[in-house]
Amino acid sequence: MLLRRTLLGAISAAALIASLGAASAQDKLYIPMISKGFQHQFWQAVKAGADKAAAEFNVDVTFEGPDTEAQVDKQIDMLAAALAKKPAAIGFAALDSQAAIPLLRQAQEAGIAVIAFDSGVDSDIPAATASTDNLAAAALAADKMAELIGGAGKVALVVHDQTSRTGIDRRDGFVNRVKEAYPNIEIVDIQYGAGDQLQSTEIAKAILTAHPDLKGMFGANEGSAIGVVNAKKESGRADLVVIGYDSGAAQKAAIMDGTMAGAITQNPVGIGYETVKAAVMASKGEAVPTNIDTGFYYYDKSNIDAPEIAAVLYD
Repeated sequence: MLLRRTLLGAISAAALIASLGAASAQDKLYIPMISKGFQHQFWQAVKAGADKAAAEFNVDVTFEGPDTEAQVDKQIDMLAAALAKKPAAIGFAALDSQAAIPLLRQAQEAGIAVIAFDSGVDSDIPAATASTDNLAAAALAADKMAELIGGAGKVALVVHDQTSRTGIDRRDGFVNRVKEAYPNIEIVDIQYGAGDQLQSTEIAKAILTAHPDLKGMFGANEGSAIGVVNAKKESGRADLVVIGYDSGAAQKAAIMDGTMAGAITQNPVGIGYETVKAAVMASKGEAVPTNIDTGFYYYDKSNIDAPEIAAVLYD
């Protein structure tokens, strides 16, 4: 009888602990993050920042994105599935700055706080947007390009898309800076490669064939930049000045061997961290800044190992 009571007591204690654990898990805020992709090292770094914040604020965070940055429909499906789980808040990096607005409006009406990250939406629905000032960063890329080609000549751009805020702002930031400050630089072509290395390589090779006197090319994200580097190598255009955007092992190697002159790096870990932090605050009804500027830097061979640069680069 004593043994039976002891066993029953142990079972009851175990059940109580389990029920408390389940209650504790249920009490945790759930914050899904829907990214623009998952294939680039940039997004892995954003996830690392989100995971860091999740541990610090004791919340459950999931992170997913479509296979490529051309799959707008798949991203919308992921957003719908995440919202159906009734999260406390959601982080969203839009592939198309307008396509997701109806779903985000539903989230707003349901009291689910929306935090945009990396790429905002053309709406005031997000309580905050954690991102780089892409207009200013791309303008800096244009300044560096102008400096390296002597302020004159033909240049071209390979951009990841013309639907996301990042694609639009990086294109416009570069183009507008050239127009306002460098009258002797001609932008002869702008093409879009969906952030895919292979597609961007073929596009960049076609541009070089059409413009054999091209002096420089700007790749507006990781995949675009590596595509331009590949095209430079395959076309034998050692004289072409290449400016990139983002980081990753391939870009860092291209800068170190001189194939790429330099690049803009964001702070992806900071973007992920600040998104989750803002989501936690907004879900509790606390005020959050509308725009959370996570910063950017230009790096090249001369400063790639500097502490402030190394801290925001990633492999």
